[in-house]
Amino acid sequence: MPKFNDIDLENWKESDVWTDSLWIIHERDKSGKHSNFYHGNFVPQIPRQFILRYSKENDLVFDPFLGSGTTAYECETLKRNFVGVELQSKLVEKVQSNLDKTDKIAKVFCGDSTNRETFEEIHQFLKANKSSRVQLAILHPPYADIVKFSDLEEDLSNRKSLKSSWGVLL
Repeated sequence: MPKFNDIDLENWKESDVWTDSLWIIHERDKSGKHSNFYHGNFVPQIPRQFILRYSKENDLVFDPFLGSGTTAYECETLKRNFVGVELQSKLVEKVQSNLDKTDKIAKVFCGDSTNRETFEEIHQFLKANKSSRVQLAILHPPYADIVKFSDLEEDLSNRKSLKSSWGVLL
């Protein structure tokens, strides 16, 4: 049988990875850097489980919809490298300033995730850091027109349809 990854699953029952088919999260994790100041943020336990399940230490995780930085903070805690993209410069500054200075890649780009130039900038950054790929992409896009995140025209939460929104991602 081919080997698809090198994640050690020998003691999976004793690991921090949830193996139930239904994840019941009684309370949002508010520890560490998770301040819950942003109205659209991820419940931290969800990206934590994805990161534990689908990556290992030193892998590179990509989040094209950074928001308040939940995925970035989980990567930092779990010793993963991280690259994220966010449209709102104030959020980018806040998250980047909250990240610890370590030997890990922890970079936040201010840009549009549907824009080819943004992806070229990320590609050049990764190349400069001798990294050619990401091991895990976590996408928690805006809730279409349900929650408005900003007044920026390119914000997906302000788009009229999904068809007009996804550009480079499709």
